[in-house]
Amino acid sequence: MNLLSLCWKPFGQHDGERLDQIGVIGAANFVGREGRDGLLWYRDIGRYATGDFSLAVVQANLVLEDQFQIESGQFGTFVGVYDGHGGPEAARYVCDNMFNHLQATLAEVGGVVTADTIQRAFLQTEEGFTARVSESWSTRPNMATVGSCCLVGVIFQRTLFVANLGDSRVVLGKKVGNTGGIAAIQLSTEHNANFEDVRQELKELHPNDPQIVVLKHGVWRVKGIIQVSRSIGDVYMKHAQYNREPINAKFRLPEPMDMPIMSATPTIISHQLQANDSFLIFASDGLWEHLSNEKAVDIVHNHPRAGSAKRLVKAALQEAARKREMRYSDLRKIDKKRDGARTPTLNPKCS
Repeated sequence: MNLLSLCWKPFGQHDGERLDQIGVIGAANFVGREGRDGLLWYRDIGRYATGDFSLAVVQANLVLEDQFQIESGQFGTFVGVYDGHGGPEAARYVCDNMFNHLQATLAEVGGVVTADTIQRAFLQTEEGFTARVSESWSTRPNMATVGSCCLVGVIFQRTLFVANLGDSRVVLGKKVGNTGGIAAIQLSTEHNANFEDVRQELKELHPNDPQIVVLKHGVWRVKGIIQVSRSIGDVYMKHAQYNREPINAKFRLPEPMDMPIMSATPTIISHQLQANDSFLIFASDGLWEHLSNEKAVDIVHNHPRAGSAKRLVKAALQEAARKREMRYSDLRKIDKKRDGARTPTLNPKCS
């Protein structure tokens, strides 16, 4: 699984920035280094009028499946982390359309960001991708098995809205009094079947399906296939007409699907930003699998702001190497995997 980290100080206004896995489109005010180090791509720092951000991604698959973006304007600031699985198409679609849907919705309601306007953008993005799957069914049926976790942060008038599908995570670094200490506060709700509350939710929604969650190779999976219960895409788990041949047999369910198994409804929270809110870390689950919230916040807090995201990614890779009892230098030599295989130190969402 590709591992992505974006560390961001959430105060500032700067127009027209959008970032994806290969570079920057539009005007930006960047300082510091940027480039590649093997399979690691990074931008040490970018600055707003009163804030800055750092970003990095390490690639594990032949095609990078993750996308991310930052947009800023009159509405405030938008951050998106899209952790694709099964292929890059869903994450790319979300990156191309989520923010545009939010902008269109805001234009209809007078520019006021609310949980409802964000949820509408998620729904429209899901509907759009489902339509694309339908259009390509005869030529690319496996598009039905592609999906993406989706983590969105929007700051509007010093209120941070966080909307999440899947198991990416945003963590706030908050200064503690005058001690110089820092607290780690998670601001997102995750939807991974390895959490008991997620399994319980699925069982309550599907009381007549004893196989709604299955423990497989030590990992809980929805229908024994996928770890997350919410995403954009994965339409084979939401619409019965796509859970059939010619999609890959490992995705086809033997029993009829009488209701959607997965959901595209995000969990949304709001947080009033305070003067002692120091920074935010947005990252896909590949980072959080190896770094605790507290460890990640400490790394950012105790080092120069430039290069924060690259520092986080390297710390996660070092921990992954330690767990596998291999040297970090050897881990760096592992090449991108073909045909959906993953680097062995990072768990895939799909079997």
